[in-house]
Amino acid sequence: MTVRVAVVGAGVSGLTGAYDLRRLLGDDAHIDVFCADDAPGGTLTSVSVAGLSIDVGAEAFIVRRPEARDLVAELGLGGDVVSPGGMRPAVWSGGRLHPLPSPALMGIPATAAALGDLVDDAERRVVETEADREMYWTRGADVAVGELVADRFGEAVVSRSVDPMLGGVYSARAHDLGLREAVPALAAALDAGAPSLTAAVADVLSRPTGDGPVFGALRGGYRTLVDSLVEAARAHVHTGVTVGAVHTDGTTYHLDVGSAADTIDGSGYDAVLVAVPVWAAGTLLGDIAPDAAAAFSAVDAAGSAVIACAVDGATPEHSGVLVASDATDLSIKAITLSSRKWPHLAGTDGRSVLRASIGRLGHPVTATDSELIACATADLGTVFGAAGLPAPDVVDAAVQRWPTGLPHYRPGHLSAMSSAIASLPAGIAVAGAGYRGVGVPACIGTARDGASRLAGQVNALT
Repeated sequence: MTVRVAVVGAGVSGLTGAYDLRRLLGDDAHIDVFCADDAPGGTLTSVSVAGLSIDVGAEAFIVRRPEARDLVAELGLGGDVVSPGGMRPAVWSGGRLHPLPSPALMGIPATAAALGDLVDDAERRVVETEADREMYWTRGADVAVGELVADRFGEAVVSRSVDPMLGGVYSARAHDLGLREAVPALAAALDAGAPSLTAAVADVLSRPTGDGPVFGALRGGYRTLVDSLVEAARAHVHTGVTVGAVHTDGTTYHLDVGSAADTIDGSGYDAVLVAVPVWAAGTLLGDIAPDAAAAFSAVDAAGSAVIACAVDGATPEHSGVLVASDATDLSIKAITLSSRKWPHLAGTDGRSVLRASIGRLGHPVTATDSELIACATADLGTVFGAAGLPAPDVVDAAVQRWPTGLPHYRPGHLSAMSSAIASLPAGIAVAGAGYRGVGVPACIGTARDGASRLAGQVNALT
């Protein structure tokens, strides 16, 4: 009998899962991929500004983690991986640009000196004397990053160093993010007996991390990866089809695809990989896995928008600008100076591309596209002026909205997701940014684990 598997969702998680299912189940397996959008890719998407294509979802991956690095190599794209240049980000605080604190762990400084003039003398002394104050830590404690850092280093360090770093990854403030979720190595160091936050940060930073660049990107953008996965998976990709629910008759799984049922074989599936946002997975699985579905549905979404711009003239000599959460003079939360950060995007005609982002957990983006472009243009003028440059001439701009872009990694999130996944019935797996991390490598990892689980269960039955 032909093995039939469905993949719900056609972002990097769903497409990676489909590729691995093909690899593990062989050429004879029937694999359907359901994509609610007009084209596969999900948040790995790009827009065109002034004739240039710019990624407006994820733009890079951690090359020191194996998941994305290995997948790119398997697909024959290793030669397309490019590295960032040597410029570093700056932090916007107090109406001017400051060097990004270093050495630091996700913005948590290793020393008071690392903060430079982001803090005043009194705030600096709090950091300098932290190791001299007794620390009360309970092994396994479930706390927010902001709660810990504010208690030990002060609120200024949270808003001007930690928030800018974590906000770019999670679209949320440090007080809303779990320590074990966002900085697990730091939690482990404290559990192991580090006597202070200073000592714990030093312990983590002293560990070897490998050589070479931390981040990489694809020369042709993430569209290259999407297209390669579609080709390698050799699946039936159904675009413009929204799956409403997953049901079972006790033997096979069936998908509610509405009016599309007239054109899709409804004979059922041996297994289903659900690779949609975690809250959407909760809706899909309510009938067959109610406990897991309740946990998935309880996860909040952090929305944002990206304004991609092409500008004429010079840009600040930084890879980007991270905005302190207590800064009141800018509306945007970050700028990626793409042509500075990525040498392969540097033009020769004096034109540069960049991205500005706005929005975070609890602060949805409600402005119109024209209002967002105007806001970004004004804020860019403020930042450029502080760098001694004239306001940029924005020659073209495009807006990409992510109203439910990232899942909220509150304290206890990883534990809740692990328990929910363990309760899923045989033949069902989940993948995506909501379970073990929001980055592309984490998404790929969940997809490959989910595909392996499903393939093992299907093969055991045949």
